[in-house]
Amino acid sequence: MAFGLKTVFEGRFPRDYTCEGTNISPPLELAPAQGAKSYAIVVEDPDAPGKTFVHWVIYNIPATTTRIPKGVPKLKVVQGLGSQGVNDFGEIGYDGPCPPRGHGDHRYFFKAYALSEETEFPPGLTSSQLRQKIKGLTIAQAELVAKYSRS
Repeated sequence: MAFGLKTVFEGRFPRDYTCEGTNISPPLELAPAQGAKSYAIVVEDPDAPGKTFVHWVIYNIPATTTRIPKGVPKLKVVQGLGSQGVNDFGEIGYDGPCPPRGHGDHRYFFKAYALSEETEFPPGLTSSQLRQKIKGLTIAQAELVAKYSRS
């Protein structure tokens, strides 16, 4: 089986995982990548005004992980799961879609990286800091896209 990433919803974000709901992280499933020693995930919105907006940075995920539960606590280190970085809201952990009202659909890219080494990066990295650290370590990538809009 090829490296992959999926969630319980298809295409559109359910309200629970957005700023209009309970704003908790959605559950994710990882299909393992052969040779991976750890994983990292970044969730971002390239349709945000001004710049690509980062909603979640999570890394140091053990290679044995096949499921990330919904509602990951907003802690720098989540025991048994990994470390979380700073999103563009300036917070640790996940903050869901919250596009400007009337702005139409925004696309949210969940990007998973399979890494050739077991990582122990410090918590609190930004997405750009993480991407710099995983250069040369990425052996496979997977992605899924979901949309959300606020009227």
